[in-house]
Amino acid sequence: MSTILRQHAEQQFAQELEELKKQDGDQRPANWLMSPRSVVTYLVGGQLKNGFEITPKYIGNKRLMEIAVATLTTDRALLLYGLPGTAKSWVSEHLAAAISGDSTLIVQGTAGTGEEAIRYGWNYARLLAEGPTEKALVETPVMRAMKDGKIARIEELTRIGADVQDALITILSEKSLPIPELNTEVQSVRGFNIIATANNRDKGVNDLSSALKRRFNTVILPVPDSMEEEIDIVRRRVESFEKVMELPAEPPALQEIRRIVTIFRELRSGVTTDGKTKIKVPSGSLSTAEAISVVNNGLSMAAYFGDGQLKAYDLAAGIIGAIIKDPVQDKMVWQEYLETVVKPREDWKDIYRACRDLGA
Repeated sequence: MSTILRQHAEQQFAQELEELKKQDGDQRPANWLMSPRSVVTYLVGGQLKNGFEITPKYIGNKRLMEIAVATLTTDRALLLYGLPGTAKSWVSEHLAAAISGDSTLIVQGTAGTGEEAIRYGWNYARLLAEGPTEKALVETPVMRAMKDGKIARIEELTRIGADVQDALITILSEKSLPIPELNTEVQSVRGFNIIATANNRDKGVNDLSSALKRRFNTVILPVPDSMEEEIDIVRRRVESFEKVMELPAEPPALQEIRRIVTIFRELRSGVTTDGKTKIKVPSGSLSTAEAISVVNNGLSMAAYFGDGQLKAYDLAAGIIGAIIKDPVQDKMVWQEYLETVVKPREDWKDIYRACRDLGA
């Protein structure tokens, strides 16, 4: 078993990627490791001709993945857009792994991300000693992707300031990166493209300029359509977590995952699953990613502070922490939901008691 806490997609799913390449008889774009059809199979799962099973990385509308992959074969960049926790970063990583075999060419967008993180930087000791030279230049992941004909990833593009975002315009339109200090430029090798992710529910979001928007094809990743789909996503991701962390706990019962997903979906939509009771909506996004986190945290509690079997008491703190982001408004929403929805459900008494015991 690897001691690495989190392997990159191309490491974790190396066998699947290798099998897909072996079985792939379709045409591949320049510098792609496999054909667009095989990339989509890698993302949504399926069985190969030799019977090898590819596990789904994205559970949802296959057409969205086809549009995303088709975009990357053109001169347009790809923007994965949607609510927090809708698997944007997950899809971005797996797209880069399948296309380039390298998901590590990544720029993490924050409010403090500067232009040098996207274009290039300088080794200032060398710059002072030698002046601007190629050896003093510090390449960014975007520059390396341009040189190698690979996919670069920019996470949380809308967290980056608008003036820094616009550093991408020349790269995306001219497919080149001018370096005026050296009187030269880096030209993109075929196969280069950018996948950016952005969400519309974050504080401090900077809207993209219309000039930059025109250089992206946008694919909106929705929250899972059905309860069963979301349960399946949570189950698969939790199983993966258990395997990596080697937790001394039993696999979570599907019933517990169903209850977490039900709570999140009801609070997200503002109505109970039977459509009979309207409820207030908390300020948080209550995404699938947060549901996964709640179950993972519960498993750790059960493994190290319980009897190894996931119970309501192990999940309660995680549920409350995910829902109550605003200590005043969200607490009122949660208490009302607890009394009017959770309490009357006969088979939910344990969750009600566990949450009440924690003072929520």
